[in-house]
Amino acid sequence: MTDDALISHVGDFIKHQRLQQNRSQTQVATDAGISRSTLSLLERGEDVRLSTLVQVLRVLDLLHILSSFDIQEQLSPLAVAKAQHGKRYRARPISGEELNEPESEW
Repeated sequence: MTDDALISHVGDFIKHQRLQQNRSQTQVATDAGISRSTLSLLERGEDVRLSTLVQVLRVLDLLHILSSFDIQEQLSPLAVAKAQHGKRYRARPISGEELNEPESEW
C-alpha cells in the first residue's frame, strides 16, 4: 500500500468511527480543539499533523488502537541461557545425610 493509500485508509477509518458514534464533524472537531475543516482534511486523507490524529482518536475514545505501538522487550536466547546458568534444578543432600531410598518390595 502506498503512503497516500494508507493515509486515505486512516481517514476512512476516522470517518466511519465518527458516523458509527452518530457525531457530526463539528461536534468532534470542537471536542478535539481543532477546526471542522482540519477534521475534514483528515477524513479525506490529506496531510494533517500527527497530534491532530491523536486528538481526534481521544475524542472518539479510540486511543487503544495506538497500543500496537507498544514496545515489547524480548530477551535474546543467549540472555535467557545466561539467566538460567546458575539456576538449581534439584536439591542436594545435606552433607553427612545419607539418601534413604525406600527398599523395593519386589
